[in-house]
Amino acid sequence: MKTTIAAIAMLASLIVIAQARAQDQKSLTFATEGAFPPWNAVDASGQAVGFDIDVGKALCKRAKFDCTFVTQAWDGIIPALTVGKFDAIMAGMSITDKRKQVIAFSEPYALTSNYFVASKASRLPELPENTRIDLSSASDSDKAFLQTLKNNLQGKVIGVQGSTNAEAFVREYLGDAVEVRTYDTQDNLNIDLSVGRIDAGLADYSVWKAFLDTDDHATVAIYGPRISGGLFGPGVGIGVRKDSAHLAEELNTALRSIKADGTLEEISYRWFGADLVSD
Repeated sequence: MKTTIAAIAMLASLIVIAQARAQDQKSLTFATEGAFPPWNAVDASGQAVGFDIDVGKALCKRAKFDCTFVTQAWDGIIPALTVGKFDAIMAGMSITDKRKQVIAFSEPYALTSNYFVASKASRLPELPENTRIDLSSASDSDKAFLQTLKNNLQGKVIGVQGSTNAEAFVREYLGDAVEVRTYDTQDNLNIDLSVGRIDAGLADYSVWKAFLDTDDHATVAIYGPRISGGLFGPGVGIGVRKDSAHLAEELNTALRSIKADGTLEEISYRWFGADLVSD
């Protein structure tokens, strides 16, 4: 009888421990686009890969989450999050005021630097190198340079991935001077740019880098200033539902940890060959 009672007590203890461990190991599903290399892509086996995925895995290891990545088309990724199709978004998504009206964000895990890349066949007027436009500053020099950029692109066809900040920028600042052509993926934009179907495109430098590292880059070149701030936001963050503030804070805690020990920087160099994560 004593042996039976002891066995029952031990079994109960094991159940309690297992339940506690299960609670500690929370399940979390991230959505990514899977068509935005090197931020995110899908490999030959159908698995999501890229900077976003490696950062997500590092965060999950630090926060003791059991994480899964799924792919979701970009134009439906925020609506799918809000209806509970998954728990969070890691898809190279910039933190902006417009998006914050619908969802919440973690702290930035990468910074953004947006550039035009133009077809050399377009023969655009030259612009000074290593210049910047900060849309948040509203300085006279930035306004003047932005006007020069607009004048130089007058009448050109500009490609952007649809439903991105790049599209928002071109329509707001250049829309009455250029023809805007939207694409479902950056890869399709790159194809048209490389063969001269469009004159230029706008995207984050990290996205252009993957394209410029290919043989197709011989027909194109970076054009004009680095553009940041304003509608491009403070950086790239993890999107969560507004009622998931606790999740955002848990992710922030893990994010600060992988920043502090250099893990985040190491992942950045792995995918971009540069530090895109340090302030």
